[in-house]
Amino acid sequence: MNTFHPKRHILRRVLVCTLLGFSTIVTPLISHAQTPAWPQKPIRVVVGFAPGGTTDVIARLVSQAMSEALGQPIVIDNKPGASGNIAAAEVVRAAPDGYTFLIAPTSVETANPSLFKSTLLPSRDLTPVAGIGRTQMYLVAKPQMPAKDVKDLVALAKAQPGKMSYASAGAGTPPHLACELFKQATHTPDITHIPYRGAAPALQDVLSGQADFVCDPGIAFPHIKTGKVKLLGIVSAKRSPFFPDLPTVAEQGFKGADLDIWFGMWAPNNTPADVLARMNKEIGKALAQTNVKARYGDLGAETTWLETAEFKTLLTTEGRVLSSLIREQKISVD
Repeated sequence: MNTFHPKRHILRRVLVCTLLGFSTIVTPLISHAQTPAWPQKPIRVVVGFAPGGTTDVIARLVSQAMSEALGQPIVIDNKPGASGNIAAAEVVRAAPDGYTFLIAPTSVETANPSLFKSTLLPSRDLTPVAGIGRTQMYLVAKPQMPAKDVKDLVALAKAQPGKMSYASAGAGTPPHLACELFKQATHTPDITHIPYRGAAPALQDVLSGQADFVCDPGIAFPHIKTGKVKLLGIVSAKRSPFFPDLPTVAEQGFKGADLDIWFGMWAPNNTPADVLARMNKEIGKALAQTNVKARYGDLGAETTWLETAEFKTLLTTEGRVLSSLIREQKISVD
């Protein structure tokens, strides 16, 4: 016959409750311990331009600085073509696990959807992480150009419609779009566009006098300093830290001609929020490093960090301006 012992019963209940309470504490700790901290393996950064160009060099500078902080290698994977669209498509297809990112100029989102007949739409198919810097553009004229400033250049263009030309890095590139904004702002529609395969050959033909001017992304600095080309104005909303005494195009009387080349990072949609936040933070720390700032300066670039919200705002604003310009000027690359 079983005998009921109140003290034993109470002790058993206390023991059971204690074990249950302990399990509720330990179980999430075990679960958390089983989730490895990110990153656990090398990270891939896809770049839509060839090695050695501005986008590639910026990507490598930022990635190297972040790699040291994250404790994992960051591998640059160059996928050039279609103004960055091939690289963007590669990242759209990647697993959203925090191990694949895109670094590209913002034009991949703000201009390409209006330029290419493609189903890719970065604003829908990718998640912005942060802005990682910018270059301004410079209105650079051939050495024999009689104009000494933007007003003179505009007066010459209007006096001889159809005879003046500008070079660009290629149809639909930011230097091309910047010069089209300049034509719009100065009401000089008859300036002829001559596209090249890159900023370097475009500048070369301005140096040789084959084209009258170019909206240069900063590679002309050595030639400006030696007087081999004429710097007439800054195609930006503010003056350049590299040429602080030179007025912008707007300061010379023509508002609306300003376009910077921003560079940023994107991730596949559904990448974990904590991974995106960590990447954003590490980008800011990388851009604050003295050696990174100096190397950006060598490229004519600035280590301007845009956190995620600011970066999204820039993409929206720039997209509105460029989509309107492309539509009105009937610019196409397809």
